Amino acid sequence: MSEPYDKELINLAEKVALENKIKVQKGVYVAVPGPNLETRAEYRFLRATGADVVGMSNVLENIVANHMGMKVLGLSIITDECFPDALESVDVQEIIKTAMATEPKMTKILTEVIKQL
Repeated sequence: MSEPYDKELINLAEKVALENKIKVQKGVYVAVPGPNLETRAEYRFLRATGADVVGMSNVLENIVANHMGMKVLGLSIITDECFPDALESVDVQEIIKTAMATEPKMTKILTEVIKQL
């Protein structure tokens, strides 16, 4: 688990994103049990531990896949910037709207990566 995501798949996804002018960002994803939205104190703690983003999925699935010997590419759509000192009330419908608007870009990256495997 020292390299939970496959470097070749990451490079391929980045290449596809660049070719399609899709902005991508690498970062540290921390998973927490959900469903919940974090407090300012929780965001401060998680950022202090190195988290760039916080979510409720991906990590457990990745652990299982790695233990099965699978290569893993992890992609997430970030729907809310979680800066503790600028935290605002969250509208779940707004989060869903943001995710849905970004979905075509995610689909494009995944489709092209799969084609090139």
